[in-house]
Amino acid sequence: MRDEKLKYVYFIGIGGIGMSAIARWYKFRGFEVSGYDRTPSDLTAALQAEGIDVHYEDDCTKVPADIASTLVIYTPAVPAEFGELQFVQQKGYKVVKRSRALGEITSGLACLAVAGTHGKTTTSTLIAHILTEGGEGCSAFLGGISKNYGSNLLMSRTPVVVAEADEFDRSFLQLHPDIAVITAMDADHLDIYGDLAHVHEAFRQFASQIHETLILKYGLPIKPGQIGARIYTYHFDDPRADFHSSNLRLGADGHYTFDLVYPGGVLNDIRVGALGWVNVENSVAAAAVCLCYGVDGQKMRKAIGSFKGVQRRLDEHVNKPGLAYIDDYAHHPAELASAISSLRGIFPGRKITGIFQPHLYTRTRDFAPEFAKALSALDELILLDIYPAREEPIPGVTSEMIFEDVTAASKVLIRKEELMDMLADKPLDVLATFGAGNIDRFVEPITRMLEAR
Repeated sequence: MRDEKLKYVYFIGIGGIGMSAIARWYKFRGFEVSGYDRTPSDLTAALQAEGIDVHYEDDCTKVPADIASTLVIYTPAVPAEFGELQFVQQKGYKVVKRSRALGEITSGLACLAVAGTHGKTTTSTLIAHILTEGGEGCSAFLGGISKNYGSNLLMSRTPVVVAEADEFDRSFLQLHPDIAVITAMDADHLDIYGDLAHVHEAFRQFASQIHETLILKYGLPIKPGQIGARIYTYHFDDPRADFHSSNLRLGADGHYTFDLVYPGGVLNDIRVGALGWVNVENSVAAAAVCLCYGVDGQKMRKAIGSFKGVQRRLDEHVNKPGLAYIDDYAHHPAELASAISSLRGIFPGRKITGIFQPHLYTRTRDFAPEFAKALSALDELILLDIYPAREEPIPGVTSEMIFEDVTAASKVLIRKEELMDMLADKPLDVLATFGAGNIDRFVEPITRMLEAR
């Protein structure tokens, strides 16, 4: 990675949220960066505006010809038979996965990492914001677009890096952080892991690679004798955890204020800049990391208050009397349950209509009953077809598997092409969109339509 001959870095799957951050990092460092992605998006448009060449066809002639001076980074979401990937492997280019590249970049720096099957993007983005606003600064590789900075990458000459530690494809095992958080260890990516026991095994292996301190969600199955790092626990409000909230207050604007109880005392009156109780819990986790790292408590409190959140994480687009619209990336049953519960807290007593696009056939197959249970907490469900991403269809696996078990008072199953017509004249109170697929393409049209009401 630090080869002095290296001039070109080529990305296969450059438009992914993690890949694009690494591409920006290499561009910032002065390398010639280019790459392929399947379809144009806001992220690829931003990369192109920054001088990075992106193309959208499987075209081997676009790969830099100088093999000795080129590093190729690919995402595991790209199929093994993809032409450009086979070409660079056969021609002898240096080819590495995204996770290996991130591991190389973070080695030799003070690394603060956030792992977990949900919550890691907001928590890592908040840690980066606290260090930027109230600490010494940092570089950060984020799994979403920070609303404070408009980017998934922060760059600093300070030798500390915040990284999102992704469990997909066991990617996080490439990281050896100084301080790390584990937010959740739910069953997910069972196409990779097979069962929950193997998910837990991978998280324990990640925990064993932490040099100094693990901030562990209270109740998760990792014990002090299993790893070398010191363990602190955190929780939303459980007083048995080392770090937890107390004296929770909900403001009229939907924002919470809390007191942070921690091993050194109590930090009073922390207002959370991002909406929802789930962001109180994320703030407790981020505060634990930053206090262990040595950030001043008063500066940290101010930074949590100025945190605007992450795009597509309880992302507020419309909030006027009698009509609100929130967009969220939730694509796992536990994430959906947390997001819907948070919305109930923000908008007590109001009718919540949720639009959900399932992500992946395997995840739908593995968790259909859990999805149905989470979505039943809505007043009204609009369910879309499955977004396949990297997967081929699985016979018999459709959104109907979820739909049939949903007990919400009102539910409908439609194709995404029908969505805007359906919403046009529909009475709405609180509307939310959920999913990790291309449901994000509807956010702007829905926002414009509701603003015009």
